[in-house]
Amino acid sequence: MSETPRRTDKPGKPYRRPKKDPVRILAFEALRAVDERDAYANLVLPPLLRKAREKGDFDGRDAALATELVYGTLRRQGTYDAVIAACVDRPLREVDPPVLDVLSLGVHQLLGTRIPTHAAVSSSVELARVVLGDGRAKFVNAVLRKVAQDDLDGWIAKVAPPYEDDPEDHLAVVHSHPRWVVSALWDSLGGGRAGIEELLAADNERPEVTLVARPGRATTEELLGTEAAVPGRWSPYAVRLTEGGEPGAIDAVRDGRAGVQDEGSQLVALALAGAPLDGPDEKWLDGCAGPGGKAALLAALAAERGAVLLASEKQPHRAGLVAKALAGNPGPYQVIAADGTKPPWRPGSFDRVLMDVPCTGLGALRRRPEARWRRRPEDLDGFAPLQRGLLLSALDAVRVGGVVGYATCSPHLAETRAVVEDVLKQRPDAEILDARPLLPGVPDLGEGPDVQLWPHRHGTDAMYLALIRRTG
Repeated sequence: MSETPRRTDKPGKPYRRPKKDPVRILAFEALRAVDERDAYANLVLPPLLRKAREKGDFDGRDAALATELVYGTLRRQGTYDAVIAACVDRPLREVDPPVLDVLSLGVHQLLGTRIPTHAAVSSSVELARVVLGDGRAKFVNAVLRKVAQDDLDGWIAKVAPPYEDDPEDHLAVVHSHPRWVVSALWDSLGGGRAGIEELLAADNERPEVTLVARPGRATTEELLGTEAAVPGRWSPYAVRLTEGGEPGAIDAVRDGRAGVQDEGSQLVALALAGAPLDGPDEKWLDGCAGPGGKAALLAALAAERGAVLLASEKQPHRAGLVAKALAGNPGPYQVIAADGTKPPWRPGSFDRVLMDVPCTGLGALRRRPEARWRRRPEDLDGFAPLQRGLLLSALDAVRVGGVVGYATCSPHLAETRAVVEDVLKQRPDAEILDARPLLPGVPDLGEGPDVQLWPHRHGTDAMYLALIRRTG
């Protein structure tokens, strides 16, 4: 009776099945979702991790490694692409995207972690065998062995142009940002090399998880009972989780009495709530309320004063998220699905109005690193009419003597000061206020009257705020 011939790697050598590594397979699946479906890692990764834990494949250390592999690879994708391009014999666009994802994961392990070289290469080759097949695994092995011949500093010296020859391209490669984003951030920040390098480096740091204790519903003292929790830097309602963790496991967050909210976002809501008014303070509007973080904080602050918040969001599914965030608010509120540029409310109906407008999101690249590669300069042209239209609508919605807060999670001048300046030229019945005194204790707020927060200076997302009073 003859035996069925066994597949072999080499003549005379039995075929060895690839080892399945659940951590690296999950990281690869997350990267494929980001690449194929334009998904965001912060939305894709949690359900993948939860499913792996439910199957018993993962413990806490596995989840931490998978998270680091995904986010570290995405943050450094531009730098790693330059390194990979130097190690292959074809343009990167001709490398199949799944192969490039495996290579990027391997390069991050080699150049961005403390994983030993042999383990980084061998684990990446095994991953390639599982998800790509043996043939392409050999290509992955060859490329990663070239990469392993130098460290990150050595590779940057090889692939980045000298700063003196092309400052923006140098910074783009070193700090893994598109060149146009480097230029835009530098224009907004001003100053010399040190500041922009600090900002770009901060974009590549893993941000802390920041919680907000919603007034009247939770206290910071309650949240500070959480492991590795410390007070926020600037907001009296903020608590930072210095070692990450799972916010959903905290009772107050699970119950909706607290939430996950960047401290910059909290400061925008607090500044609007604290702005001095001429006249009553009874009706507030959040005109672009989704997904609901600022609306929940504003609703709680309004309830303390006996005021009512109307939270409006154009997209019905996002309006549903707002309603969920506001559920249980101690005071009256209303959530509607409506277009802020074609509002159902009457002009002059509100005392305070927040318009946190849709934007490129360049201020939150710490949290959504993949966004830097998706955005294009022409996106600014698409947002510009909407941003101006929403601010004009906000000025119509507020009564004389009331205040509008114009906010964006982008520091790009075309989305911040240019919008405010253009609208004020059209509206002689409005004046800009100095927002800086309404962020007490926050340093480095510039010359005003508007405020631009920065990751490297304030530890927040790069939120922008202008406060405008309706005067006539």
